[in-house]
Amino acid sequence: MEKVFAQFQSTFMSIFVFLLTVSLCSITLASGHGKVSTEQGKVAIVLASFGTTEPSAIGSITNIQDQIKKAFPGIPVKITFTSNIIRSVWKERQADSKKWLGKGIPGEILYVKNIIATVGNLREEGYRNIIVQPTHMFFMEQAQDLSSYVHALASIKTTKEKWMPFDKIVMGRPALGGPGSKYDYHDDMEKAIKTLADDVKLAKKKNAKLVYMGHGNEHWSTGIYMEAAKKMCELYPGVVTYIGSVEGFPGIEDVARYLSHHESGNIVLKPFMIVAGDHAINDMASDEEDSWKTILTKQGLKVTTVLKGLGSNDKFAQIFVDHIKDAARDNGIILK
Repeated sequence: MEKVFAQFQSTFMSIFVFLLTVSLCSITLASGHGKVSTEQGKVAIVLASFGTTEPSAIGSITNIQDQIKKAFPGIPVKITFTSNIIRSVWKERQADSKKWLGKGIPGEILYVKNIIATVGNLREEGYRNIIVQPTHMFFMEQAQDLSSYVHALASIKTTKEKWMPFDKIVMGRPALGGPGSKYDYHDDMEKAIKTLADDVKLAKKKNAKLVYMGHGNEHWSTGIYMEAAKKMCELYPGVVTYIGSVEGFPGIEDVARYLSHHESGNIVLKPFMIVAGDHAINDMASDEEDSWKTILTKQGLKVTTVLKGLGSNDKFAQIFVDHIKDAARDNGIILK
């Protein structure tokens, strides 16, 4: 028995000495030559927008960028477009770069890159902490795909930890929030709707009903628009508000049917989108037979169109600033 105890005591002391040696070596490395840095790597923000090909609509995107830069001075804020089609249009326009730059198109828009190239360029410049902030309205197809890219980049593991490409690469929430219990999308929606008070004032001034046109999606539920319209009616009961979508439900036929229950009158028609781009100009406000303006006018309504995207609203743009702050705090990224 004594022999067994002696062996146990010897083994225990060997383990103790080993652990003590490792501990002392760690302290030496942290305090002497070969010091392990605890400083945060460089931080950058990527503003991920669906994008637009309309020069007049670009200001809504750059306004959001300006608001973010103002909130986080010294931190680069790069723009990427998530729409492959829109990026391809700008790529074709690069052949006549002088024309577009001469029209005031920012070089960052003319030469816009996809998310992988944008993040890759930042990494080459030494940025190891990247917050990708989508300007999509809700977590539908574009935001879902963007999230897949971000998670894939964040999952990269190298054999040696020192060669890891990023310390952290994370994604913020879209304007109206997204899935998950940490941030209730109902709260995000209410904050967003509260930024639309000026639209309600305009509708009241014209004694009009307020109709928004969202983008929507044929592959995902767009019930979020009906919920947003319900919240508009709760917060602004003095103005009748409907929100439809170019794709999915409710479409213009549904909105027209809703409006048929009211007496003929005035309508303020505005995009429920970040930009007043191709959809707003052609599908919403044009004189074409199938435009929302034409359809509602034929129904006996007097339509006033407003070609301003939500991104041009400074209060709405602040939503993305707040979501960046949340993403940074949740992931231990210091914005300075």
